[in-house]
Amino acid sequence: MIELHRNTAEHLTWAAVQVCALGAVAATAGLGPAGWGAGIGCAIVTLVLLRRSMRRHDRTSLGHADRITLVRAALTAVIAALVVDGAGPAIIVALGVLALISDFLDGRLARRTGTVSVFGARLDMEVDAFLILVLSAHVAVAFGVWVLSIGVMRYVFVAASWVLPRLRGELPPSFARKTVAAVQGIVLVVASSGIVPHAGALVACALLALVWSFGRDVLWLSRSRT
Repeated sequence: MIELHRNTAEHLTWAAVQVCALGAVAATAGLGPAGWGAGIGCAIVTLVLLRRSMRRHDRTSLGHADRITLVRAALTAVIAALVVDGAGPAIIVALGVLALISDFLDGRLARRTGTVSVFGARLDMEVDAFLILVLSAHVAVAFGVWVLSIGVMRYVFVAASWVLPRLRGELPPSFARKTVAAVQGIVLVVASSGIVPHAGALVACALLALVWSFGRDVLWLSRSRT
């Protein structure tokens, strides 16, 4: 019971961190009602999914790497609020860079401290996926709705796995898959700046790489089931 109360207190603390981050942005860059709604909605969803995931994986506490991942979740919530509010690119790029740095740090810390876990990997993946979705929505304003394909592709894959059991298998570790995933965030942040020439072509190349990566995984899963 004591551990349960501690978990609840920490989870609520992380939700409060997200709200405080929104307040800081509102006080400096400005944030309208739509942005506040999106940011608080992200905080609530993060809290609910975090508690469910910890119960599913029988986790009673968060590791230091998990907390860095939650910092990225808070940054993503703020970026989502800014995108919905139609903010300028400068602050979105700055927060996007911080989010990408945290993505590098949490995995490195987990490996160095020997705290790599299925829960931590899943939390990291879900936060990354939502960050890519938010960034693709922002870039789509400038380059077209097709950019959203980058953000929704993983969710389409998950939805397809509900219908096709063959897609639910475990994929082997792949450096190529990790590289392609990392490239998406970097390219989208670069394109968000609006100052890099031929950014649309870079985004298109990133999308093609992502299609190749998902296509390869789908083919592997199909063959392994066969």
